[in-house]
Amino acid sequence: MEENLKTRLVIILGILTAIFFISTIGSCSSAARQKSLREKEMMTRLDSEEKLSKFLQEKKALESKLSSSEQALEEEKAGLGAAKKALLQEQLVNQSLKDELQKVSKLKETLEEDLKEALAVKAKAKK
Repeated sequence: MEENLKTRLVIILGILTAIFFISTIGSCSSAARQKSLREKEMMTRLDSEEKLSKFLQEKKALESKLSSSEQALEEEKAGLGAAKKALLQEQLVNQSLKDELQKVSKLKETLEEDLKEALAVKAKAKK
């Protein structure tokens, strides 16, 4: 009986050992999967952070370009305003010169007529 009991005990201990061994292997396998998943997640996070960093740098560069373009546009607007003012002044000067030219032309025509009349009177007086 004692032999039977020892045999049963050995069989039960063998089965328990096999169960614990299988459980240990499953646990190790699960831990390896968890480690692999964690490493993949870390790699994904690192890649995402790198992409975010690049996007932020590109954003800063584009904002800088936008700022300089806006400043250049404002300078161009100021230059255009000054050019418009100068053009308006030139047009006013041209108009006043045209008016003066017309006055001088009328005066010239009047003087030519007076001169023709004076020559005609002189010619009549000589006869």
